Amino acid sequence: MDKHLRSVVEKRVARTAEALTRNNMEVHCLESRKDVIPALTSLLRQGEVVAHGGSMTLAQCSVPEWLKTVPVTYLDRDMPGLSPADRQEMMRRALLSDTYLTSVNAILEEGALYLVDGNGNRAAAMLYGPRRVIVVAGVNKIVSSLSEAVDRVRTIACPANVARLERPTWCRKQGHCIAFDHPDGGKIAGCGRESICNDFVLLRNQTIPGRIQILLVMEDLGY
Repeated sequence: MDKHLRSVVEKRVARTAEALTRNNMEVHCLESRKDVIPALTSLLRQGEVVAHGGSMTLAQCSVPEWLKTVPVTYLDRDMPGLSPADRQEMMRRALLSDTYLTSVNAILEEGALYLVDGNGNRAAAMLYGPRRVIVVAGVNKIVSSLSEAVDRVRTIACPANVARLERPTWCRKQGHCIAFDHPDGGKIAGCGRESICNDFVLLRNQTIPGRIQILLVMEDLGY
């Protein structure tokens, strides 16, 4: 981004980081995706149990591949040869990991994290279980309000993810959530069992200071 836009984004990042810190979340501001793995290297402890949720952001930063090379116990939910039952068990084990890596759908300037989940495993891990949660997110995830966070999922994150997953949902066909066309939204046939918008979570003040740590990257990442 050019220096003029960057000056605006930097102010927004500073406001957001300050608000997240007030809500007992720890923020690390990074220049680019290349800084994510060095930051994780300094944060992870040798021998600890590490897991992650499904995340385009983590994939873009090459985190899953990197985890296979470091001295941690990596609960790889995407390990080749896992049966569906084995994969579910790996996701259950992740809820008691030492460190859980993930991204979010939106970061509110007021100091909150917003995510929408299909299976609920990512939401569950962020809420309780793992000793520490590390969130990796680009500045494109910052929004000014909860309503903007909701709209971001309905018009960007969910349509892109169902296209990636090849789910025959309304938003894949139309490019936006059915809720914009029908007041009763999810009750309208069109998503059903194929929906990936099943659990809605807003994380604000944390009772355990620093349990949630955020690597906020000064570039666009993920959906």
